[in-house]
Amino acid sequence: MIEHLSDTRPEIAAMQRDLLRQATPARKLAMVAEMFETFKILALSGLRSRYPDEPPEKLRRRLADLLLGAELARKAYGPLDEYK
Repeated sequence: MIEHLSDTRPEIAAMQRDLLRQATPARKLAMVAEMFETFKILALSGLRSRYPDEPPEKLRRRLADLLLGAELARKAYGPLDEYK
């Protein structure tokens, strides 16, 4: 299904799959870590757009809500309204 929606040529997609299969577990883990870092950068950018006047600490606390869920973030970092 995904391949039908992709703009990647089938032979290139096959090469990508082969390269992923050949990658070591350490390389695959590094790729996941890189994707997670990219996600955090993009999420923080979106939060800055939505809350332009908030300080970095509160934006990071909002990011925790996205990453952990509101309830766990509150338990780990305290209520959001405590961040000024």
